[in-house]
Amino acid sequence: MSGDAEILVVYYSRHGATAELARQICRGVESVPGAIATLRTVPPVSAESERPTRAVPDEGAPWATLDDLRRCDGLLIGSPTRFGNMAAALKYFLDGTSALWADGGLAGKPAGVFGGSSSLHGGQESTLLTMMLPLLHHGMLLVGLPNSEPALSETRTGGTPYGATHLTPYGSLPALDGAVRALAQAHGARVAEAALALKDRPPRRR
Repeated sequence: MSGDAEILVVYYSRHGATAELARQICRGVESVPGAIATLRTVPPVSAESERPTRAVPDEGAPWATLDDLRRCDGLLIGSPTRFGNMAAALKYFLDGTSALWADGGLAGKPAGVFGGSSSLHGGQESTLLTMMLPLLHHGMLLVGLPNSEPALSETRTGGTPYGATHLTPYGSLPALDGAVRALAQAHGARVAEAALALKDRPPRRR
C-alpha cells in the first residue's frame, strides 16, 4: 500500500441531525484499516457571502476548504433537505470549486452523498440526487448503498440506495436509530474501501 487514504466528510447542519449522521459516517470510514476520516462543515449563507461571518465555527468541525478537497482520496457530502434540494450553504460551497473542476483535482476519486429531512416524504432521495450532479461534473465515482446492506430493508426512518439518510421530525431532538447508524457507517466504509482500492491503481492513459 502507498499509505493511508484520507476520506473527507463535508456537511451542513442546522439542528444537529445531519452532523450526527456525518459523525457516524466517519466511524464507518475509520473501521476500514488504512482509512482516515477528516470531518468538515460549511458556513451558512449570509449577506456577507464572499466569506464566512466568523473565521472559525463557534463549535464543531472546522470549515471545509478547497485544499481539503484537493488533498482527499475520497469524499462524502451531506445536507438537510430544502424543498427537495440541497441547502444553499452546501450549494454555495460547491459552486466555489471551479478551480478543481478546471484542473481535474477530484476526477477519479470515489464520492458519496448523505442527508435527511424533517418529514417522511420530504424529498430525501431528490436531495441526494442534487448533490450527485456537481460530483459527476467533477468526474468523481459515485458510491451508494446496495441492497446487500441488511439495514436498508429494516430502516423506517431513513436510508436509500443513493446514500445514508435520516428522518428527524421538525422540533424533535436529533436522534438516529440503529438501522440509520448502521447504514451511515456502511456508507463511510464503502467509500473508504473504494478509495483504498483506487489509490494504488496505475494512472489512466489519456
